[in-house]
Amino acid sequence: MSMEETRMPRNFRLLEELERGEKGIGDGTVSYGMDDGDDIYMRSWTGTIIGPHNTVHEGRIYQLKLFCDKDYPEKPPSVRFHTRIKMTCVNHETGVVDAKKFGMLTNWQRDFTMENILMQLKKEMTASHNRKLVQPPEGTYF
Repeated sequence: MSMEETRMPRNFRLLEELERGEKGIGDGTVSYGMDDGDDIYMRSWTGTIIGPHNTVHEGRIYQLKLFCDKDYPEKPPSVRFHTRIKMTCVNHETGVVDAKKFGMLTNWQRDFTMENILMQLKKEMTASHNRKLVQPPEGTYF
């Protein structure tokens, strides 16, 4: 059997991610799920990150949109913050996470998941260059 044949089909992989995302991840500060349960291609997802302690993000709830095209997981999903946020890897006008400024998307590997992206973004909020940036008013959206 070739390597290609042993790979998990896209939809099985996404079903696995859906099950994990709906349970809440780790300490419950990161979660994600599908936007439309009837979308058989499982493309459109919403992620949530609760801002980490001891940062300007603490206690804030950030919503993100993830879009898994037909080439996912070979290629990363597009990721965009819906809730306004100021971070060095996020376009301040559109909320799009800039792959060139967010290493996980630049160096995407097939075994990375949406959970990994959300956890890494949360970690990025604690980085010295992001943890104290003045944030847009709470409850504002892109």
